[in-house]
Amino acid sequence: MLNISSLNYTDTDFYSQLDKLLAWEASIDGEIAKIVIDILADVKQRGNAAVIEYTNKFDRMTLQNASEFELNKQQLQQSLASIDASQREALETAAARIRAYAERQKMESWSYTEEDGTVLGQQISAMDRVGLYVPGGKAAYPSSVLMNAIPAKVAGVPELIMVVPTPDGEINDLVMAAAAVSGVDRVFTIGGAQAVAALAYGTETIPKVDKITGPGNSFVATAKRMVFGVVGIDMIAGPSEILVVCDGKTDPDWIAMDLFSQAEHDEEAQSILVCPDDNFIEQVKQSIERLLQEMPRKEIIKKSLQDRAVIISVANMEQAVEVANHIAPEHLELSVDDAEIWARKIRHAGAIFMGRYTAEALGDYCAGPNHVLPTSGTARFSSPLGVYDFQKRSSLIGCSEQGASQLGKTASVLAHGEGLTAHARSAEYRIKKD
Repeated sequence: MLNISSLNYTDTDFYSQLDKLLAWEASIDGEIAKIVIDILADVKQRGNAAVIEYTNKFDRMTLQNASEFELNKQQLQQSLASIDASQREALETAAARIRAYAERQKMESWSYTEEDGTVLGQQISAMDRVGLYVPGGKAAYPSSVLMNAIPAKVAGVPELIMVVPTPDGEINDLVMAAAAVSGVDRVFTIGGAQAVAALAYGTETIPKVDKITGPGNSFVATAKRMVFGVVGIDMIAGPSEILVVCDGKTDPDWIAMDLFSQAEHDEEAQSILVCPDDNFIEQVKQSIERLLQEMPRKEIIKKSLQDRAVIISVANMEQAVEVANHIAPEHLELSVDDAEIWARKIRHAGAIFMGRYTAEALGDYCAGPNHVLPTSGTARFSSPLGVYDFQKRSSLIGCSEQGASQLGKTASVLAHGEGLTAHARSAEYRIKKD
C-alpha cells in the first residue's frame, strides 16, 4: 500500500503541516552555478567557437563549423512531411486552437484626448526577436514548441529563434514538425547553458534575442536566471503540480489517473486531492493502487506520490476553495457540480479546469490556453505565458500648449520639492506668461 500523506482541515496545525508538504525551493546548486558561469563567460567571449566546443562535448557531436548547427526551413518541412498523418493532424489541430485563443489576448494601442488637447495613451509593440529553448534528447516536447512559439508569432514577433539539442546528432522529427507548423524562423541544434548564452549575448551566427522562453534542465534554468536582465525570460519553473478538488461524484479511476498525469513527469512533481467525502477518498486510494501497476512510468509515479502527494479531507466545498487559494496551484481541476460557479471563487491558480470531463491533460496539449504556467505558489502574483509576454507597452504623452502650461505648474512645484532645479525649469519654460 502506498504511503501518501494525508491531512484533515480540522487539524489544529493544518496550514503549517500543509506548507511543509508544499515546500519546494528553486535552490541553485553550487557546482552547477560555477559551470554555468564559466560557460556563459566563454560563449560571450569566443562566440561560435565556444558553442561548438560545448556542443561536441555535451551532446557527443563532431561539429567543425557553425553552419552545421543550423537547420533550414526546407529541413523543417521535410520533418513535417515525414511524420504520421495522425501526428500531423494532431499538431495542426492543436496549433489552430492555441492560435485562436492567443488571438484574443492581443493588446491594442489606445489613447484619449483631454479637453485642452493633451493626448495620453499607450502604444503596443512586439519584441523584435525571441529565443525559444526546447529540450532534446530522449524527451520530445512538440507541445512546448507550439505553446511558446505561437503566442510570440500572434504577438507579431518578426523573428523567432529556436534552439534544441540533438545528442548524437539525433533530430526529432515531431519537434521539428511543430516548429514548421508554429512559424519558427530559424532553428539551431544546440542546447544547454551554451545555447542560453548564445541567445542572450549573440554569436557570429546566432543573433542576440530580447527574451528567452521555454523549459530546460537545471543547467538551462540556472543559465536563464543568470542572463535575466541582459534579456527577458519567461519564468523559472518548479516541478509540475496538480490540485484536484472533487465532490466525490466523479469516477475514482478518473481522479487517480489525473493525479498520475502530473506524478509521471518526475519524482518531484506534486499531486494533491482535496475532497469532502472520506469514502470517496478511500475509493481513489484503491484506484491508485490498482491503476499504478499498469503505468509504464510506474516507479516515477510511485516515488512522486510517496514523497510529495497529499490527500486533504475537508468538510465542504467552501473549505476546499479556501485550501485551493492557499496552495495557488499550477493546475486546478474542479471536478464538481457547478464548476463554473465555484471557479469564480478561485483567486490563485495557473489554469482552472472546470467540470468532470475536463482533464488537465487536454490543457497540456490542445485545449487552447497556454500550458506554460506559474508553479510553486507563484500563481499568487504571476500568470500563464501568453501573447502579452511578447508585447511591450510604451506610454504616449503629447501636451498641447495649454496642457503644458497647466502641467508645468504642478511639475515645477514637485520638482522644486525634490531639489531638482533643472526638472523644474524645463517644465517652467513651457508655462504661458500672463
